[in-house]
Amino acid sequence: MNLKINGQMRTCVADGDTPMLWILREDLGLTGTKFGCGAGQCGACTVHLDGQALRSCVMPVESLRGRSITTIEGLSPDRSHVLQQAWIEHQVPQCGYCQSGMLMAAAALLETTPHPSDQQIDAAMTNLCRCGTYPRVRAAIQTAASKLPARAGKKMVKS
Repeated sequence: MNLKINGQMRTCVADGDTPMLWILREDLGLTGTKFGCGAGQCGACTVHLDGQALRSCVMPVESLRGRSITTIEGLSPDRSHVLQQAWIEHQVPQCGYCQSGMLMAAAALLETTPHPSDQQIDAAMTNLCRCGTYPRVRAAIQTAASKLPARAGKKMVKS
């Protein structure tokens, strides 16, 4: 099966019901996307599917034909994305395990809501962080939003 991942066509061989997470990590070596709960609850495995945040551990690979997937590796090759810079500025991670999923969820939020309120951030960021860095996550998203240029339909991430 051919999949468009981070703007490139990639080939994988898998049963149609194999979760996308395992294709990304095991078959394609994109290990930035993490396994957390395996039930779509924690968000460690969050990626973008056609620009929307999605939990990859519960998405069967068969449903990905003709769609565009962006992983944390596709957000920025050198940590220059405005969110990654804000994450560093606010020292968001403690253990860091959930952070790639958090960043992907935050990027999807800023695509649809470039200047979110605290309430919009809280509603959109359903990823779990056992270290409890939620106040820093919110601050980093607000900082990133304040640095975004005026965007009339421009994409922050490439698909």
